[in-house]
Amino acid sequence: MELILLILFFLLMLIFGSYKSKIKGIIGEKKVSSILYFLDKSDYKVINNVIIKTGNISAQIDHIVISSFGVFVIETKNYKGWIVGYENSKYWTQVIYKYKKKFYNPILQNAGHIRALKNYLKGYKDLEYRSIVVFCTKARIKVDSDSDVVNANSLIKTIKKYSSVNLSKTDKENIFQIISTSNLVKSIDQREHINSVKQRINFLDKKTIQEIKCPKCGNKMIQRQGKFGIFLGCKSYPKCNYTQQEF
Repeated sequence: MELILLILFFLLMLIFGSYKSKIKGIIGEKKVSSILYFLDKSDYKVINNVIIKTGNISAQIDHIVISSFGVFVIETKNYKGWIVGYENSKYWTQVIYKYKKKFYNPILQNAGHIRALKNYLKGYKDLEYRSIVVFCTKARIKVDSDSDVVNANSLIKTIKKYSSVNLSKTDKENIFQIISTSNLVKSIDQREHINSVKQRINFLDKKTIQEIKCPKCGNKMIQRQGKFGIFLGCKSYPKCNYTQQEF
């Protein structure tokens, strides 16, 4: 009997280890959902966990808030410790003492979500999209960025700092209906969605590199291979020798 219980325990630990990051993600999303619940219903309409598809590419958006002041697209990360990165870096780093873990830049991730959303809302060309990246309250954010990257306890304050009216009540309702009816969260195959996410990240990687400009001379940055690995270097080299290690 003890042997059976021991085997079951190890099996449970193995399952938990396999799904640990997914479970943490769900917990983070639920926490942010509970925070967004307290927004004034007359000004803000909230949709949690949205999957939309354009062609073969699908995008999973944690939270969308439709308001008189634009559409907020929110990416949630349930990470603690120091969060270090730059706005245009390919990866950010989570640091907990000597432990370091790289993860894909959520600003770039959210930019992909907004592009996907725009395909569904083509009739609203003047619509303001506001990207927000939210970390759990235990995260210390050390990110060099002009975008909204905040802790969960600052989320409502961040949303409410936008006060310029951008949408009528009718437009808000129409956009809410478009997104709600386009949401495939209950019907999409999860493996298909994961493959789609990987395709989009690869596409964003290439697009991001193409858009990075050299801060020294303004020319394009291109990917190069050095003895210490891949880095970005100015296209004007050797005239301009600016390089960037992390992207």
